[in-house]
Amino acid sequence: MSPAPRRIPTRRRQAFTAVAAVVSVAMLGACSAQQDATAADAPAGEPVTGGELVYLEYQPHTNLYPPQAGFYPNGGLVNNITDRLTYQNPETLEIEPWIATDWEVNADATEYTFNLRDGVTFSDGSPLDAEVVAKNFDTYGLGDPELGLTVSEAINNYAGSEVVDEDTVTFRFEAPAPGFLQATSTINSGLVSEETLARSLEEFGAGSSTEIVGSGPFVVAEEEIGTRIRLEAREDYDWAPPSLEHQGRAYLDAIEIVVTPEDSVRIGSLTSGQADYVRYVQAYDEEQVEAAGINLFAPQTRGVNNGLALRPTNPLLSDVRVRQALLHGVDAQEVVDTVYTENYPVATSQLSSSALGYKDQSEGLAHDPELSEQLLDEAGWVPGADGIREKDGERLALDVYASNAQPLSKPNLELVSQQLARIGVELNVKTADSATITEASRDPLGSPLYHSMVGRADHDVIKSQFHSENRDVLVSEDKNLDALLEAVASEADPAKRDAASGAVQDYLTEQALYIPIFEEPQVYGAATHVQGVGFESVGRPAFYDTWLNR
Repeated sequence: MSPAPRRIPTRRRQAFTAVAAVVSVAMLGACSAQQDATAADAPAGEPVTGGELVYLEYQPHTNLYPPQAGFYPNGGLVNNITDRLTYQNPETLEIEPWIATDWEVNADATEYTFNLRDGVTFSDGSPLDAEVVAKNFDTYGLGDPELGLTVSEAINNYAGSEVVDEDTVTFRFEAPAPGFLQATSTINSGLVSEETLARSLEEFGAGSSTEIVGSGPFVVAEEEIGTRIRLEAREDYDWAPPSLEHQGRAYLDAIEIVVTPEDSVRIGSLTSGQADYVRYVQAYDEEQVEAAGINLFAPQTRGVNNGLALRPTNPLLSDVRVRQALLHGVDAQEVVDTVYTENYPVATSQLSSSALGYKDQSEGLAHDPELSEQLLDEAGWVPGADGIREKDGERLALDVYASNAQPLSKPNLELVSQQLARIGVELNVKTADSATITEASRDPLGSPLYHSMVGRADHDVIKSQFHSENRDVLVSEDKNLDALLEAVASEADPAKRDAASGAVQDYLTEQALYIPIFEEPQVYGAATHVQGVGFESVGRPAFYDTWLNR
């Protein structure tokens, strides 16, 4: 079932900007093919097979190794070229059959056995059987150092697999792994052929996408590195999740994905009819898109909220009172009111309010600049001549990089900088290319604050973000935090798992290790002739049900 478009007006009005840029020849060609192939007289609501969708993507993808698919351009591709063992219903979040027809889990969640569908094949014709499923999860659960293939952050405590027979596989774990069932539904567990798994991490990268073999409804047919990628429907696809009304091949013939980083070009192409569908409608463009009669969709990412990690190993942030002062000095409501729209709800915890394991932290996160000043006074930081606090001859000056992956990161952080200046803290907002930011972000001295988020519809998302062996956004040496996070990933009892997640959120608040700002959506615009718009559980596009009605 397609989600209803969200038509929520912005708080600010921006004048319509004429688009002078010329879209690529590939995109225009796809537009023509789309118009020719689509049945113009199709009754509304009756899906039409055929046509090409022109989809403008904000950023180029970097890698199609499924455990590296957290980056949204990567995940948008992996979601459409691979199937998963299970399907997470994006409305109910229930786990349903897909390639696995059924499964059994033992009492302490250390053993999972899956029975597989018959007749499923990869796009190269090789069978999707128990052997290749075992190989996929052995790779994702243990990694392959020789090939540079990393362990999936979605899989914890993995020990190994056993092929029981041609269509039955068992997975075992060194400790309870209650999040594994949901992990089998994520893009990080997209199933690829055995030959594909023999590739190095570099060989999964951009430039080799046409050689990545999955079993999904689309295949990568063409690629121009960093510019364009073309997906084409697989004619013999016939193993969609059984709960979907639509079965058989995808409706669309093809999806022409054009990388279009300029906001004005993306939005101008959409509103002028040169493009059908775009990702990353910026908050300031929402009103213009709505005024043009375009549908807006803002699926939530249901994970760790967009926010700022505070690195306690930086000497300026080692005192918890300083971190608490920063936390209470940030006014998240003002940030949302000024920079974003109602599609970006103010955070009330480190986790989204729609995330599993969420616990309200509103009281502990409250904006209170008077308390911030009191805490800084107690910590020995006194205002200098320019209002910025000093201690032992050192200014309380911190750096943060604007994140190229986060929506409107720079204006967000510039407003936070103004807020912190009111309590005597200097926050310098720096910009750089993605490679520089990635390298600098691992150094707490150069990057004492780090702007990020992560989406996943499972309790384990909080471990993915904060554990020292996962994303480790805190660049942490905190063994107490690691232990709390491991409890979330290893507690088989659902109620106790909720409590374990709540304990992590309490700890992050008390220690002021993360300043959550808003619950992050992915905002898309789709022309009204684009029907069957859908997303997986954390907002990546799913094109299997999409069709065109002109």
